[in-house]
Amino acid sequence: MSPSAPPAALRLASPPKVLLPALSPSSTCSPRLSMSTPSRPRATPLTAAGGGGAAPSLLAADPGHRDSVILAARDAMTNCLGETHLDLVVPGLRLAAKGKVRDVYESGEHLVLVTTDRQSAFDRVLASIPFKGQVLNETSLWWFNRTSHITPNAVVSSPDRNVTIAKRCSVFPVEFVVRGFVTGSTDTSLWTVYNKGVRNYCGNAIPDGMVKNQKLPANILTPTTKADDHDVPITPDEIVKSGLMSKDDFDEAKSKALSLFEYGQKVALENGVILVDTKYEFGKTADGTVVLIDEVHTPDSSRYWIANSYEERFKSGLEPENVDKVT
Repeated sequence: MSPSAPPAALRLASPPKVLLPALSPSSTCSPRLSMSTPSRPRATPLTAAGGGGAAPSLLAADPGHRDSVILAARDAMTNCLGETHLDLVVPGLRLAAKGKVRDVYESGEHLVLVTTDRQSAFDRVLASIPFKGQVLNETSLWWFNRTSHITPNAVVSSPDRNVTIAKRCSVFPVEFVVRGFVTGSTDTSLWTVYNKGVRNYCGNAIPDGMVKNQKLPANILTPTTKADDHDVPITPDEIVKSGLMSKDDFDEAKSKALSLFEYGQKVALENGVILVDTKYEFGKTADGTVVLIDEVHTPDSSRYWIANSYEERFKSGLEPENVDKVT
């Protein structure tokens, strides 16, 4: 990927750095994005006042320990980046969109995507978690760089641990959800609809006799529309007939999504986890190139299971050990 230099108005408090092949160990010590307040220090472990080691349980009999933990937790919450107002402090920026997690600003041919610490689940914002946005942003940057052999992406640079500057493009109003297992608990999850007797979901034929958390014979794409309140499953034919995407654009994005997922599963398994399902978003640049946007294989957009316990727990009828954002 050959990053282009963004205009001066997008350089925030420090000059943009080119996306590196890998994040250095020292990268986790960089200051937080500065809004109207000074840079926030890194959160410290929740330990009892004057004590070391692990923090006691909130249910501990000693109320003094419990109060210390609660106070430490409250102090840590000051590290949360819950709101951004870059349009008020950076000339030339305009707030284009405020999502559940990301705030998007625009300036000329570039977008500034700020990943906040807001925690969303089931299509609503629940709370904020210190440094969550930094983890999501840096995770995506890592994957964007390592999947450039599969598809180009919109990333230009990252001037802050919570910020990505991207090329402006026309975003397809479709989320490309790829699944490798029959699982989930929401109304649109594959297990929920399968358990109700559905055997053709979003244009995919699902065989009879499958059980919850079982691996599919092959990975499948189950696209959804991008609605404000909730996502709606849709078939490829409906996407094309409704004019959401052309057939050529959809076929290209579908191929990229399935290849990204296959590669993501390989890398995840090499590191002891199973990439169960995830979602991708794509856009089209001014020159007609279909590019990967938004985020890649983050704990917010993906479901992960611990690999070495999956088979035994599945055979025993137990739920897999999860490391997704809901658990």
